[in-house]
Amino acid sequence: MGCTTILVGKKVSYDGSTLVARTEDSQNGDFTPKKMTFVRRQDQPKHYKSVLSSFEIDLPETPMAYSSVPDALGKDGIWGEAGVNEENVGMSATETITTNARVLGADPLVTSGIGEEDMLTLVLPYIHSAKEGVLRLGQILSQYGTYESNGVAFSDANEIWWLETIGGHHWIARRVPDDAYVTNPNQLGIDHFEFNNPDEYLCSDDLSEFINKHCLDLTYSNEHFNPRYAFGSHSDKDRHYNTPRAWVMQKFLNPEIEQDPRSFAIPWCQKPYRKVTIEDIKYVLSSHYQDTIFDPYGPEGDKVSQKSFRPIGINRTSQTSILQIRSDRPKEIAAIQWIAYGAMPFNTIVPFFTQVTDFPEYFTNTNQDVNTNNFYWMNRLIAAIADSHYLHHNARIEDYQEKTMGQGHYMLHQVEDAYANGQKLNLTEQNQVMSDYIQVETQALLNTILFDASNLMTNRFSQSD
Repeated sequence: MGCTTILVGKKVSYDGSTLVARTEDSQNGDFTPKKMTFVRRQDQPKHYKSVLSSFEIDLPETPMAYSSVPDALGKDGIWGEAGVNEENVGMSATETITTNARVLGADPLVTSGIGEEDMLTLVLPYIHSAKEGVLRLGQILSQYGTYESNGVAFSDANEIWWLETIGGHHWIARRVPDDAYVTNPNQLGIDHFEFNNPDEYLCSDDLSEFINKHCLDLTYSNEHFNPRYAFGSHSDKDRHYNTPRAWVMQKFLNPEIEQDPRSFAIPWCQKPYRKVTIEDIKYVLSSHYQDTIFDPYGPEGDKVSQKSFRPIGINRTSQTSILQIRSDRPKEIAAIQWIAYGAMPFNTIVPFFTQVTDFPEYFTNTNQDVNTNNFYWMNRLIAAIADSHYLHHNARIEDYQEKTMGQGHYMLHQVEDAYANGQKLNLTEQNQVMSDYIQVETQALLNTILFDASNLMTNRFSQSD
């Protein structure tokens, strides 16, 4: 698996909201169809059993409803990935991360434990704050263990927390600074940790003893503890698959800072040179190293450099969610889940209110067969057709993105203005109006892309009779 995460603190987001975003990328050679789902209280299982491991557990009796983006086919379990619950607490799970042999030797992974398949379902319906999410997931990890290394984000209107697993049972978490953003590709990322500051840092109860017993601390005595040194990886694969993604995101949000794309010292968090928008997040999560020698679509570089680094906007992205939670809006409209399907350079991202009774069918009815009746397969079709002549189609795709995202902001403003004037709208209906608009615009884009691509086919000939 491979994902890319960006987290934006409330003081550097454009509107004071907390922003949590992550691409969910399928394994190489696999494309996982996704759908958006609203899980009602009565639909949450009382007893949970994993598909990919032997883990099972009884769940609390009083779940909250929540949004999620599960696998459409369900053959490997739920994989809820990203959502917001009734208390406007968000969760994004997970960013697959790396570790090292020292950690795995000290605390091996647990084949009967939990994984990405399970985490959202086990945690999100039962938490009332981002910090509470860290503590609930941490307790489950400590007790039952995990069979993979993962990073998980929790958010509410006031703060964002990032948790990283360490081996089978251990974990650390850090509160994202309000005045900073975080970039996290598929690596253990936290590079600063304080053991006696629970307002900003949390960890499994015995982590300090665990580190000392197994000689994991690689920092000198006069330096702060660096979890990345102790628990993370420094492999040749990281230099090409992972760190360049952090580099290119920070290059966009801090163009004044010079960094090496292969460096293991790229900071986990930075203060941006200006506030960060939804459009910025969409752009960096669509990145293929534009205007560098590493862009597979660009005119710079050569066949070697253009294939050197793994793009963020990769072909096998299944879905991307931006969880936006505002502190200055009524509770009903404070949380927005922006949703995109498929390869990010070719798609748009759509805002939906989460305090609803259901989501539009165009975003929920994904099935195994390719068709044009849902947003997931429409995006897959557009990307596959446009890829071969990317530069020819790019202007039309950018127009579509700007127009549809503009309509998304307009829809949000209209609802906010109505609430400010004492008018409470049916948010399920407002989401449907947005979906209907997106369906029309996406169909029009497919029509254009298919027509243009047909005229660019290899067997074309200028004479028409």
